[in-house]
Amino acid sequence: MFQDKALQKIVIVAALTSLIFGGAAGVLGGLYGKSYVIPWFQKNFLGENVVVGENVEEQAITQAVIEESATVGAVKKVAPAVVSIIISKDISKINNFNNFPYDLFGFNFPFGSGQPSAGDTSGGTGKTEIGGGTGFIISSDGLILTNKHVASDAEAEYTVITNDDQKYDAKILATDPILDIAVLKIDAKDLPTVELGDSDKIDLGQTVIAIGNSLGEYKNTVTKGVISGIDRRIVAGDNQGGSEVIEEAIQTDAAINPGNSGGPLINLAGQVIAINTAMNQEGQLIGFAIPINAAKQDIDSVKTSGKIVRPWLGVRYVLINEEIAKENQLEKNYGALVIRGQKQTDLAIVPGSPADKAGLVENDIILEMNGQKIDEEHPLAREIAKFKPGDEITLKVLHKGEEKDVKVALGEYKD
Repeated sequence: MFQDKALQKIVIVAALTSLIFGGAAGVLGGLYGKSYVIPWFQKNFLGENVVVGENVEEQAITQAVIEESATVGAVKKVAPAVVSIIISKDISKINNFNNFPYDLFGFNFPFGSGQPSAGDTSGGTGKTEIGGGTGFIISSDGLILTNKHVASDAEAEYTVITNDDQKYDAKILATDPILDIAVLKIDAKDLPTVELGDSDKIDLGQTVIAIGNSLGEYKNTVTKGVISGIDRRIVAGDNQGGSEVIEEAIQTDAAINPGNSGGPLINLAGQVIAINTAMNQEGQLIGFAIPINAAKQDIDSVKTSGKIVRPWLGVRYVLINEEIAKENQLEKNYGALVIRGQKQTDLAIVPGSPADKAGLVENDIILEMNGQKIDEEHPLAREIAKFKPGDEITLKVLHKGEEKDVKVALGEYKD
């Protein structure tokens, strides 16, 4: 009898063990077969290079799950360092809200009319919110990167709201005279910061995520898309005739809305690769961002000197390509043609500039800089940005049909 009971227990235990492990195997097998594989399981049991699934459909599902998990992880990594920027101004200094600088997205800032509210009894005094944007923390002691057009009004007051709803008064520490970039400072310590990526290593079709204070109301709004274009040159303007030229802009179809200005565009590793800046109103999901590598020099400059220092040549130019060369019967199909702007005040050579002192004149073509050919892949502005004020460079210039080398000592750009 004892043996029978013992045998019975063994049978029961065996049955339960088989049920447990069989069930687990069935669950894992089902997950494997349907390709619902989380990255942890993929990495620790299957290997990162293993493609799961028996057919294309299952592999696509697996990849979608892995990417979705990466998206969530990237947002969790970056979101704590994304801030909302609220712009306020003395009511007595506001004649009309429409006179306040427009967001480069082509819309008004999404706050009020700039006039006292119906319940305002201040008699036209006090502060009112007139605009907003986004920024992200680049140092734990309170440096914040955003767009210059977000922080363009010296008479306005700026308030930063962090992801944990803490409010700080912010001051404009520095603005870039060339790029649409500004650095704000708040009095805080031990803040979460973003990780800066490498915008030179991005690819068309790569997944990207935009985070921002959409419409000035929905902070840390997350949208997702892909990189639609690289090295775009765009002119983003407001409704007052002002404009910003953005060189080497990254185009994305991630939805970017008013208020997103200055927010981060990140990759799936949770690294900031660009600063969301402008949007084309004539199309759908056509947004542009400034590559983060273009901002790194500004960040380093602010950290070391407290201001943004830019090298300066002092020429106005247009890059020559095959089409421009053919239509204008130019001798070269590359280089930077020194040419004046549309307004009479837009001179080709700035008087007293390094270019002026070196003898450059209108209609000269700058062919090379320190041996580097100047073309659409190597624009003059990008090459100059690699240097510092005071550095001497050598330009190969085509002047009235003759090539010559010209040495130029770069100056410091000042507004």
